[in-house]
Amino acid sequence: MELLKYFLLGIIEGITEFLPISSTAHLILVSNLLKIPQTEFHKFLEIFIQTGAILAVIFNYFKFILDNKHLIPKLLASFIPTAIISLIFYKLIKNVFFESQLLIILTLILGGLIFIIFELLINKKIIQLQYSLDNLTFIYALLIGIFQSLAIIPGVSRAGAVILGMLFLRFQRKDSVLYSFLLAVPTIISAGFYDLYKVGIENLVFNFNNIFYLSIAFLTSFVFALLTINWLINYLNKNNFLIFGYYRLVFGLLFLFFLII
Repeated sequence: MELLKYFLLGIIEGITEFLPISSTAHLILVSNLLKIPQTEFHKFLEIFIQTGAILAVIFNYFKFILDNKHLIPKLLASFIPTAIISLIFYKLIKNVFFESQLLIILTLILGGLIFIIFELLINKKIIQLQYSLDNLTFIYALLIGIFQSLAIIPGVSRAGAVILGMLFLRFQRKDSVLYSFLLAVPTIISAGFYDLYKVGIENLVFNFNNIFYLSIAFLTSFVFALLTINWLINYLNKNNFLIFGYYRLVFGLLFLFFLII
């Protein structure tokens, strides 16, 4: 039963990390639903399995980055606002935001509504998506980083914040998604190391079972992230983000029902 739980968490992380539906919200809410104890090891696992998803990005886009090195300083510029805000509000994030299921659920629902509104505005040509990554300036990169920093609130979705920010700045959907993939690498890796530093590796219990669970969740996250990345890029060839807006609404309302009862 324990193995199944961690396999499920790996699947959830792999599928949700790069979709605009908040992997953190899914991991927290599903863990609470399954009554998985929030031990230091479990909190570490939730961070560690994100590296599996990040490995999928590196695996898929390593050559793209080598061919587009001009994006690297802009990715770092986008990372800076998130890093600063996360450092300032670390205790608030961990002790308040991550402990409030109601906040997470309401943020999920609000994010879904915003995605639906944005797509309506795009369809009515009030927002015209005309820019590609070739038009990305350092000013735009910093603004995108500010949007991403909103994801310190679980439920916002790091990918969702980046994508909505870039849609607002009139970048095309696929370019917004691709940039959110790439920006995840410095953001999540640095967040993971900092969180590990704050928790203290000496406070974690490593035994054969725990290492086995970490390995299963990590590998599962990598495989499902790889599948999700490729699916999303193909999906956006002919579709928009409405499905994710509706999904967030349904998922949020469902867990709101569970919370109330």
